[in-house]
Amino acid sequence: MENTDLISIIIPCYNDWQYVEQAVDSAINQTFLNKEIIVIDDGSNSKTKEVLKQLEPKITKLITQENQGQSKARNVGIEAAKGNYILLLDSDDFFEKSLCEKAIELFKSSQDIKLVTCQANLLFEDGSSRIFTPKGGKIADFIFGNNALGTSMFKKADWNSCGGYDEQMRNGFEDWEFFIRLLKNGGEAKVIHEPLYIYRKRNNSTTTVANSRKYELLTYVFNKNKTLYIDNFEQYTDYLLKLIQREEIDKKKKMNSIDYKIGKTILKPYRVLKSFFKK
Repeated sequence: MENTDLISIIIPCYNDWQYVEQAVDSAINQTFLNKEIIVIDDGSNSKTKEVLKQLEPKITKLITQENQGQSKARNVGIEAAKGNYILLLDSDDFFEKSLCEKAIELFKSSQDIKLVTCQANLLFEDGSSRIFTPKGGKIADFIFGNNALGTSMFKKADWNSCGGYDEQMRNGFEDWEFFIRLLKNGGEAKVIHEPLYIYRKRNNSTTTVANSRKYELLTYVFNKNKTLYIDNFEQYTDYLLKLIQREEIDKKKKMNSIDYKIGKTILKPYRVLKSFFKK
């Protein structure tokens, strides 16, 4: 196996003591043997540090830093990586054994590929699960939303040339924004149509936080990459108008719902009294 095929698996960890061992083991157990595993302790609590200390002999490198967020942790790990290929893994998730092998096969099939992702098996806290399939594609497919898993594979050289992850983005969407810069000068994201990534959907996940601050994050991404959106002005305005339309439809549905009408009826006397005392 050529050293140019070395895969660096980067696992940022923050307080995931109950899951991180499974994440690390899934990286170790990859059928693709030419790999290294780098774990970044992003200011975790003492219980997580104990688990990471026990795991240290099993991995290539453990990096410890003060809590600086996922983007910083990823960049630090990638900077230390010796592999030409980078594969990210969140410390509360895990891989199926053949992910690295199948991702490398795809990269070898075309020089145009800049990102390899796969289906995800989403595990919910209520015990249910479902398969999620990202769409992949070129930059046109990523302008208004992320079409790859955050834990995808890319080349270290491409990470370096596009400036890495934005370390100011600590509330979500950092994967999507990075992929925009990764693909904006060409290339494609390919999808392995197998659920090789197991993703725990937790109620307090960074995705949940990101959705609660969606418009603030969209503003940041659009402004940072404004040239791209100016070049695609018609699609940009169409996207914004559809977003407004969808919100208006949701608002009308809410106002016409039985719960809303009952609540309005119950509160009406209180509103009348409030208005009376304001006079």
